[in-house]
Amino acid sequence: MFCFNTKPQFMAAKTKAKSVETKKPPILYQETQQVIQQVQEACDGDFLTYWVSGGSRITSDDAFAFYRILKARARRPLLYLFLKSGGGSGIGSLRIINLLRRYYSKIIAMVPLDCASAATMLALGADVIKMGPLAYLSAIDTSITHDLSPIDKDNDLVSVSQNELDRVIRLWEQRKQSNDLNPYSSLYAHVHPLVWGAVDRASSLSIKLTTEILSYHMTDLEKVEAISTYLNSHYPSHSYPVTLREAHKVGLNVEELDEKINDKLLLLNEYYSEMAQRAFTDFDERNHHDNEIMKIIELQGQQVFYQNDKDWHYRLEERRWIAMNDESSWRSIEEEEGKIVTSRFFVR
Repeated sequence: MFCFNTKPQFMAAKTKAKSVETKKPPILYQETQQVIQQVQEACDGDFLTYWVSGGSRITSDDAFAFYRILKARARRPLLYLFLKSGGGSGIGSLRIINLLRRYYSKIIAMVPLDCASAATMLALGADVIKMGPLAYLSAIDTSITHDLSPIDKDNDLVSVSQNELDRVIRLWEQRKQSNDLNPYSSLYAHVHPLVWGAVDRASSLSIKLTTEILSYHMTDLEKVEAISTYLNSHYPSHSYPVTLREAHKVGLNVEELDEKINDKLLLLNEYYSEMAQRAFTDFDERNHHDNEIMKIIELQGQQVFYQNDKDWHYRLEERRWIAMNDESSWRSIEEEEGKIVTSRFFVR
């Protein structure tokens, strides 16, 4: 058994880094709070934002951050929820909706931009989805990255979806000759049988999650199952944009987002995007520090965000990056007695 000691290499890089100023992302709390106050004044309920950068994803742990911010500040029975995310964990979406429904009897999702995959699941938990001109939902068919998945040219595991596997089999059925053998003997050489089973299981889970989330506000179970099945299996691409027009066809309760509110949310997105800019400090070609903000949850008087804070070292022998000195955490900024207080909290 071989053990590769990366510490001397990394310590040399750290010594060199002493003369390098670590990049830090801007914290635009005052700017975002000003916009949130303006939107809040136009709403007859609480206004909450949930913004996830393109480099991050919805996770189950996000529910803890929601709980931290809501338990002290949830005030009215109606919630206006600004959603922007490219996806993540469907289980995380269910946990967040379950938590939100403990505080709010009605939820209106406001979607000015992308709200895809698991974020679409989260939006389905709202009684009404208001969509702007640039907004879209997406299909929610599940793809997974399994420990036995195929690997790509960078030695990373490849995600596999039920739709892709079904299409391979369907194409074989359409074009097979009389003497063709069972396709699985050849396919298993490229995709492990356990991956096939895991993908099928994940697909069933996706339909179950969608159905459960919709049932928080819909009582017509037949319609719930029809919407869930449609979003999970109808579209040929996971990234197919479900626009306002298409969402009506699916049977979702969607409306146009007010133009002035949409403009305010786009301004918030600009501030959040600036906060979430890439904050990498390169020490050398094999070592760098990551200070990037990944996701933001905010309402009037408090902002919480998850920030990476760790070193990365490229282990040449294994052709992969490994994290070191990881101090990543959720950060909270809030106003207390006229003062702005910053703190950290951890979720593991």
